[in-house]
Amino acid sequence: MSEKNHGIGQSARRVDAVGKVTGETAYPGDIDMDGQLWMKIRFSDRVHARIAKIDASRAEAYPGVVAVFTAKDVPVNEYGLGIPDQPVLCGPGSAKEGADIVRCLADQVALVVADSEEAAAAAVKLIEIEYEDLPGVFDVFDAMADGAPQLHPHARNNMLVHYRIRHGDVDSAWDQADVIVEGEYRTGFQEHAYLQPEAGLGYIDDSGRVTVLVAGQWVHEDREQVAHSLGLPEEQVRIIYPAIGGAFGGREDMSVQIVLGLAAMKLRRPVKIIWSREESILGHHKRHPTVIRAKWGATRDGKVIAAEAQVYGDAGAYAYTTPKVLGNANLMVSGPYEIPNVKVDTYGIYTNNIPCGAFRGFGGPQGAFAAEGQMNKLAEALGMDPVEIRARNVLREGSIMSVGTPLPPGVTLDRVLADGARQSDYWQETAQGWQRVPVQQPADPAKRRGIGMAMGFKNVGFSFGANEGNWVTIEIHGQAEIERVVVRQAGADVGQGAHTVFVQMAAEAVGVPVEKVQLIGHDTGETDNSGSTSASRMTFMAGNAIKEAGEIALQKWHDEERPAIVKHRYKAPATTPYDPETGYATPNVSYGYMAQFVEVEVDVETGHVDVVRVVSAHDVGKALNPQQVEGQIEGGVVQALGYTVLENLVSKNGRILNPYLSTYLIPTIWDIPREVKSVILEYADPRGPWGARGMAEMPFIPLSSAICAAVHDATGVWFDRIPLTPDSVVPKLRDHGLGVI
Repeated sequence: MSEKNHGIGQSARRVDAVGKVTGETAYPGDIDMDGQLWMKIRFSDRVHARIAKIDASRAEAYPGVVAVFTAKDVPVNEYGLGIPDQPVLCGPGSAKEGADIVRCLADQVALVVADSEEAAAAAVKLIEIEYEDLPGVFDVFDAMADGAPQLHPHARNNMLVHYRIRHGDVDSAWDQADVIVEGEYRTGFQEHAYLQPEAGLGYIDDSGRVTVLVAGQWVHEDREQVAHSLGLPEEQVRIIYPAIGGAFGGREDMSVQIVLGLAAMKLRRPVKIIWSREESILGHHKRHPTVIRAKWGATRDGKVIAAEAQVYGDAGAYAYTTPKVLGNANLMVSGPYEIPNVKVDTYGIYTNNIPCGAFRGFGGPQGAFAAEGQMNKLAEALGMDPVEIRARNVLREGSIMSVGTPLPPGVTLDRVLADGARQSDYWQETAQGWQRVPVQQPADPAKRRGIGMAMGFKNVGFSFGANEGNWVTIEIHGQAEIERVVVRQAGADVGQGAHTVFVQMAAEAVGVPVEKVQLIGHDTGETDNSGSTSASRMTFMAGNAIKEAGEIALQKWHDEERPAIVKHRYKAPATTPYDPETGYATPNVSYGYMAQFVEVEVDVETGHVDVVRVVSAHDVGKALNPQQVEGQIEGGVVQALGYTVLENLVSKNGRILNPYLSTYLIPTIWDIPREVKSVILEYADPRGPWGARGMAEMPFIPLSSAICAAVHDATGVWFDRIPLTPDSVVPKLRDHGLGVI
């Protein structure tokens, strides 16, 4: 294929580039319909209470109000990814047991629909709610204690999930260890902070279907949940995604989808909603805060022989994707290393905090923070270089993981580590092994420079027994020559450029210029189920589906079946869930591998941590669009930097105290590293399309630990809790005699 065709391997211009640059691209909040009404949601005023009574009479009487909906109006008042443990609307009057109880401030109690946004906003405040307060629980250890308030009848001691890994004999291994290090690692909430807060439009389409136009990550899962809650067959519900202004896992669960569908179904008129930034921060789930207690042992030659960990994840009030997130953390907490003796217990615990769910990395960042922290501490305790100790322990082809099975074929952790270290300019390989190059210190005595590194791995695709796959339909039109290729693929483009790569892959598979490829997506009325845009899966799963379907369709066209139309499902290799006692599993289809090298400057007087430079090395298998790969690396690094040094979501007794971007600080141009060097490595994944691996989450995974290692290098102080905000950094520095005393 010629370069001008921009098939795979070329930095083709994004298919949505012009619209986004010119402002012509329509996001959900930009779209209006004739005769539309406006909705506002009344959220809970309590963190845990039974609603005895709702009086909506004043709201109903307000000028312009068309309807008020409460729990009694929801046909099937429940939803949830995997576990339907959350009411659509909380309050009396529905058949759902426990639906009259609010369990967090994100619970929705009533809907006001009016002929203007202003009227709906004014009327929603007039709803009077009578609460009977219940005791709350906000700490995972308090929640697990006997006698703690129980949030859900199915979860004794509020334990939503408990995973175990028992590999080898940890208890005996401690006697063989020359060095043992222990640590307690804490990570906080993180807000997704995507471009446009939740917004959407519900209406009845020309075929009589309840239609919801919204931003999400999986149109068919949204349809399933909306249909279930409304008591409708799925074919009577349609979900459409227009442009999506970022997601990062925050759009996997329901926010406005069901209530928009409910209002449209009841009123038979278009209904629109746009959340404020405050409503968004209060109303959707967060990254799981975790407490991880770890103990690792190694021999004098740097071989890690034992690892033990307890992982406690705060699920918040409802399950969301906690079982999946904590399942990943359970695997990642022992790192990408071959350790013969591993013992892990991982707990997901209900509390009355804002629910927690999917977020870029999906449990990987929390697990890696502890694992890489332990590895860096072992290196120091042994007087060994941190790259060298990893080179001696890293998983290789055929290595057995903590779950008792080998990684899928195509393991390249050793090469990623070595290539990244070389290209970082911070390390060199000598006859004695890897050694760090000294860093030049600033002239200002208050400033200290340091270097750190960490590495990681992360699953590509759904895991642990999920029926993983991806549907696509490809049509080849034309007689004497191929004139047009139509691709129907539902995979969401959440800003990462998926649609551009879909077009490139289809062009490559069929052998036509990208200009001849038309993509139809984001619409359950036009596409089959492609699965969620999450778990770094879309390039891998959709790519395999498009490649296989394109090749079949092309053969049909050559056989003079014109138009050639192929509806095809790629079915991924099988995985298995954890054994409940031992944790034995074949957990994942494929992995991405990464290593990161960081330079920081610490002001020991103010506690400010400036991340100066990041070198991020990734095996992507095949860079289908190198420019987009580089963009994903840079974006992931900046988002992880925010998680590590800036983003401190303050929750006290279930209430978020800083629900604004003026007080919840995300990175700006002043915070990002002066250089992010992307090291893009292409070691083909035997299972990936054209050898490609997923990688969208990978740049996030190890960065926190790399930054903390660099801060330690600069100051001599270990930081095992993030974010590294000045108010947390300064006291520890003072304890070690640094800065103004």
